[in-house]
This record gives sequence, C-alpha cells and structure tokens, in this order.
Amino acid sequence: MSNRKQPVSQRVVFQPRTWQGIQQGVNLIINAVTPTLGPLPRFVAFSPQFGDTEIDLHDNGGEIARRIMQLPGRDADVGAMLVRDMLWRLKNEVGDGTATAAVIFGTIYNEGIHYLTAGGNARRVQMYLEEGLELLLETLSQQTRPISEKEDLARLGESISNDVELSRYLGEIFEIIGAYGRLEIRKGRSRQIEREYVEGMYWERGLMSREMIADWTKVRTDFENAALLISDLAIDTPQQLFPVLELALKNKISHLIIVAGRMSDNVLSFLMANKKPDLFQAIAVTTPEYGKEPQAAALQDMALITGGRAFVMAAGDTFDHVKMEDFGHARRTWADLRNFGIIGGKGNPRAVRAHIQGLRQAYANVDDPVVKEALLKRIGKLMGGSATLWVGGVTEREVTQREELADRTANAMRSAMEEGALPGGGLAFLACRTALTARRDAATDLDARAAYEILRKAMETPARTIFRNAGFNDSDVMADLRLAGPDFAFDVTQGKIVPLETAGIYDPAGVVKAALFTAIKTAALALTIDVMVHPAAPEQAKPLGPTARKKL
Repeated sequence: MSNRKQPVSQRVVFQPRTWQGIQQGVNLIINAVTPTLGPLPRFVAFSPQFGDTEIDLHDNGGEIARRIMQLPGRDADVGAMLVRDMLWRLKNEVGDGTATAAVIFGTIYNEGIHYLTAGGNARRVQMYLEEGLELLLETLSQQTRPISEKEDLARLGESISNDVELSRYLGEIFEIIGAYGRLEIRKGRSRQIEREYVEGMYWERGLMSREMIADWTKVRTDFENAALLISDLAIDTPQQLFPVLELALKNKISHLIIVAGRMSDNVLSFLMANKKPDLFQAIAVTTPEYGKEPQAAALQDMALITGGRAFVMAAGDTFDHVKMEDFGHARRTWADLRNFGIIGGKGNPRAVRAHIQGLRQAYANVDDPVVKEALLKRIGKLMGGSATLWVGGVTEREVTQREELADRTANAMRSAMEEGALPGGGLAFLACRTALTARRDAATDLDARAAYEILRKAMETPARTIFRNAGFNDSDVMADLRLAGPDFAFDVTQGKIVPLETAGIYDPAGVVKAALFTAIKTAALALTIDVMVHPAAPEQAKPLGPTARKKL
C-alpha cells in the first residue's frame, strides 16, 4: 500500500471572506510601501538573506513589493500579489511612481469595499471609476507644463532623490544632451560625483589590435577626415581587402577605418605592415553590438550618419565590387581598445533627421522596456551628444544605492523633458478635486456618485501621505492650503507654505499619469473579484516507519 496521501481538495472562498482576505493582503503591501512616498521618505529594512550579514534598506516601492514573495494566509496572499504585480510592472514601465500608485490604490479599494458591502454594484462602480479616470487624465494634461531649464530639472530631480548634488549634475547633463541624449551611469572612481561629456557618437567596441594605437599617452588613435568601410563581414585573408585598398589609394584616401565582424591575425599583420604614416593608414575596429538585430541597427545608423553603405554578411555582401560612394566619411574619428567614435559624420542631414524622427515615433509607441532602452540609445547616438556620470560613495553598498537612485532620477528627468511636468508633492491631484466634485454633484446614479467621491478622496491621499511622512499633521496642512489658495504649495523640506511658481516642486507628467492610470484600473478591477479558488496543494508524505521500510 502506498504511503502517499491524496491532495487536499481545492478551496473556494465566497463573500464576505473574499473581500476580507484580499483587503488584508492589499493593506499589508501598501503599508510597507507608504513610508517611502515624498522627498523626506523613510526606509524599509529587509533582514539579511543567503549568508549576507547586512540589512537591506530600500525606499523604492517596486523593489519593496518585489521582495515580499508570499504571505502565509492564502486569501491575503491573493491581494498582496495583486498589488505586488501592479507595482513591479509600473516600476519596469516608467521607473517611478510606485508609492503614489500604492496609496491611491489603497484608498480606492478600501473605500470601494466599504461602499460595496452596503449594497453597491461592483461592475457599475468599476465603470464609473474608469470614466472618472478619463476626467482626471484630462485635468492633469491641462496642468502640464514644459520643462527644460537646468534649474527646473535640478529641482525636479531633488524632489525625487532628495540629493542636491546628484540633481544638480543631472540637471546640467540633460540641459546639454537633451531628452534623448545618451547617458551612462557608472560606479564612481572616487567618493565624489563626476561627469564627462563625449562629442559625437561612439560605440562600445574598439580596436582589434594594440599595434594600431597611435597615441600611447591617450592609448587611442585619432584620424582627421577619415573614410569608413562599414561591415559585419569576417575578413580571413588579405585578398578580401585588395579591392578596398586599391580604391582607397587610387582616390588618395589617407586614413581608413575598417569596421568588421572579425579579422584574422594574418590580415591584421598585413594592414600593419603596409602602414605608411605620410601616405596611408588603416585601422580595424569590431562591429558594434551583439546579436543580429542590434548589429544590423548599429550598421544602419553608422552608414546613415557617415553617408556610406553597410556590407552585411547575411545579405551575401563582399568587397569585390566596392565603389567610392560605399565609403562613409567623417570630420573626425577616434578609437581605443574598448570604444570607437565618430564626430561630424558627413551623411545627408535630412535623411538623418527623418531617421531620428522615425526612431522617436517607434520609441513613443513601444511598451517593451528593453526595446525602448535600445531605441533611446540609438537616438542618443544619432543626435551626437552623450555623457557619463560616475556616482561615488564611502562604501560599496552606498555606491550601489546611489547608482540606483541616479538611474531612477535620470529616468524621471528624461520623462519630464519628453512629456512635461506637473506640480509635485500631490498638488496636481489636489487640483483635480474640483472637476470630480462637479461630476459627483451632477450625477443622479448612486453608484456614480459613490465612485466620484471615492476618487475625490483618493486624490487627497498622496499629499496627505507626503505630509505625514515628513512629520506634519496632514489635516492641519490641508487646512492651511485651503486658506492659502490654489497658487500656493506646502514645501515639506522647508516646513512652510510657499508660492507655487517659485516652489520648484515638480513631478514628471508621464510618471504621474502612469501611476494614476495603473492604480485606478487595477483597483477598479480588484473590486469586482467576488470568488477566490485556491488550487489543490498536495500534503507532504510522512517518513516511512521501520515496518514499512522492511516491506519495501
């Protein structure tokens, strides 16, 4: 006889236990994330795991939610995982706004449950909540203003990171490179924050041989008015390059950069042996990127910016019939062992602008964060400006945390430059209450009135939470704001009411709208969950006793 027990039957949960269980899990996650909202947030500590001896401190709602894996109660776990998934998706899509989404979700769900238990219709409430969402997004759009000045960007960054120095550097960088400029954030070389600007475009693949380095003080080679042979071909014999070199010498090309997927040692030796500094020099760099699609994109961009042609292995291309118009050209090129760059590419400016516009449209329409990042890098390269920010600190953990903060702040700044900024600190949401009140008062349906009132309360939650997290009585501050009027804000860092125009309290409009949309849509859907079904969980078999082992 087998000692294995039959699985425990699946469990079906009905009302009111469904709402009670989900609400318990929802509030647990939201209460864990709530302290992180605002410019003066508090941290959430995670105990050491997997042999680590240090406590992990986090102030990012998405990361906090991700670290909460499973609750012991299966009913509560459904609610917790619902919010966890919402926050993690929001973090991946826009990089911020998770704490805002959490507190808005919490108010809508808790107030919604209160109304539904009194007899409200969940489906109708969902419909009116989503209608209210459209009104809110329209009202936020009316408040949105463009932002591009260094000082405004720095203030926006400070409201996100509460790091004045970091925000100042990022504000300067984005004023120079623009919304689509290429920015790399790296662990620092000292305790300080440093930045470096690179003119033109560059790729992270460099010289194929150290013998090609011309300037050993800089450990790189610079060419003026160079021609470029752009390809991903494997060049195994010198004979493959004979048509190229003959054409270059015939047309008095003195500097040539050969971009190739691979080049044999024999070919590299041939190029170095035929180097004549006063007449002709050629260097070889590796085709940028990894994988067929990224390499094809890099070759396309390089050919466009230099006015050349890309020779592609997959298309069966060779150099046998190369023409002079196949070469790309640039005012200046440089290469070291890790990178090579182009400054002043001589491609058709109109074609380059059209190509950039096409990439921008693709960037705006795509949702996949990996694809968006790749498109952003391409746009930044083509626009010809890039920067590197080195983030320093005292300990490795501090550097890592500051690097993550810099990345989050940079994403928010970029979003604000693309889509504009809104009054921060929950002020934009507070300004939406007038429209909701008017819609509520005009409604005759009870479910509609309830939905708009729920949204009106939810619009106060972010500001109230920020005030409480900064150590203020939220009701007192709200009363002071009512007396001050719509043109004033409460600056929690100064602890006083200030004019909105001079406060410099901003949030990226795209992040604010994404947080609002995600919170309302998810909460409205969650209110319609009426039954939970937990799958069967097999019981662990008990260890075999001595008698049973003998029988086996």
